[in-house]
Amino acid sequence: MQVYCIDRKSQKKRYHVSCRLISMVRSMTALPKGLIAGFTVIEMMIVIAIVVTLASLALPAYSNHVYEAQKVRAMEEIRTMKSEIKEYEVQLDSLPDSLSDIDRGALRDPWENTYQYLNIATMKGNGAARKDRFLVPLNSDFDLYSMGKDGKSKEPLTVQASRDDIIRANDGGYVGLASEY
Repeated sequence: MQVYCIDRKSQKKRYHVSCRLISMVRSMTALPKGLIAGFTVIEMMIVIAIVVTLASLALPAYSNHVYEAQKVRAMEEIRTMKSEIKEYEVQLDSLPDSLSDIDRGALRDPWENTYQYLNIATMKGNGAARKDRFLVPLNSDFDLYSMGKDGKSKEPLTVQASRDDIIRANDGGYVGLASEY
């Protein structure tokens, strides 16, 4: 069987090896008349089931990575603000009254909450200071923390609302998750 192709320039029929190859491939993959190529409903359901299964496995792992990245970002921002507060203290011989004094009043944590700051030197008593499980204040100079993912916080770290907070403790010796302190 010889196959002819029409030459585009001269509009004449010509026999060519590549034309024959194209014709053979078309004849091998051609469907009988009346049939339309496509996927069956069962094939589509299997593909969807596979995609859903893979997504259900990947989503928790992705969420954990996002949360870990948010925690690291909050810890780094707290460390940076701690350094800026210490620099402010060295320059002006007193701690700032608020984060606005170091131009960080509008800074938000990864969960879109404002960072919390408390100058313990200007506080009366230790009622508002963050406390550990023995109800001893975490810091002697200032408290600086993020309210965490839930946006809620209480003074003692043992309260459920405070477990996800990112805290500064031991006068800056510890910066991390309250539940790990």
